[in-house]
Amino acid sequence: MAYLWLTIAIIAEVVATNALKASEGFSKLGPSLLVIGGYALTFYCLSLVLKAIPVGLAYAIWAGLGMVLIAIVAAIVFDQKLDIAAVVGMAFIIVGVFIISVFSKAISH
Repeated sequence: MAYLWLTIAIIAEVVATNALKASEGFSKLGPSLLVIGGYALTFYCLSLVLKAIPVGLAYAIWAGLGMVLIAIVAAIVFDQKLDIAAVVGMAFIIVGVFIISVFSKAISH
């Protein structure tokens, strides 16, 4: 169940962060409400995740995957360009999250 909450937290963060860009400094109501609701949902779900997964590991997975997904959505929605260094760096983040999730003994599988 913890991984379901973590997935929801990541998706909510991706939505909220991209809505933050779309809110144009909180001058647009719809995106601003998405920011507030998205981050509220994110941190609620993370609080549930931390009942089962150590904080350092949960944060590494949440932040790493969130960063990669936010960059991908921003590239698609806001036409933000990703150079080769950004793509390679994000590939390393994904590999790191995979290693933590599959091989770490500090996390319950």
